[in-house]
Amino acid sequence: MGSEGGLVWSSKHGRTCPGCGQPVAKCACDASGATPTGDGVVRVAIEKKGRRGKTVTVVTGVPLDAAKLTKLGKRLKKKCGSGGTVRDGVIEIQGDHRDAIVAALEAEGYTVRRSGG
Repeated sequence: MGSEGGLVWSSKHGRTCPGCGQPVAKCACDASGATPTGDGVVRVAIEKKGRRGKTVTVVTGVPLDAAKLTKLGKRLKKKCGSGGTVRDGVIEIQGDHRDAIVAALEAEGYTVRRSGG
């Protein structure tokens, strides 16, 4: 294990900010709600690993703050008719909905790429 890693979860406080080490609700640096920087391309992939064989569509690289990302996640879940979550700047939708999500994001003006398998 590398020395760069820090506390990301505490049984006393739950999730902690990787920047300041405080609980996310009391984050001093506001790194958890910051708009992610990247190459401007939204990537849509599916994952099964570590999910007990269940397929999850994962959307990464959306350049929105936490509140707008949550609203986008809610719209995508409604479009797919499926459950999911927004966690650590990543939208996760239950099931394989890559085609519907790519179409919805392109309609909203994002540059979208399918990644992975």
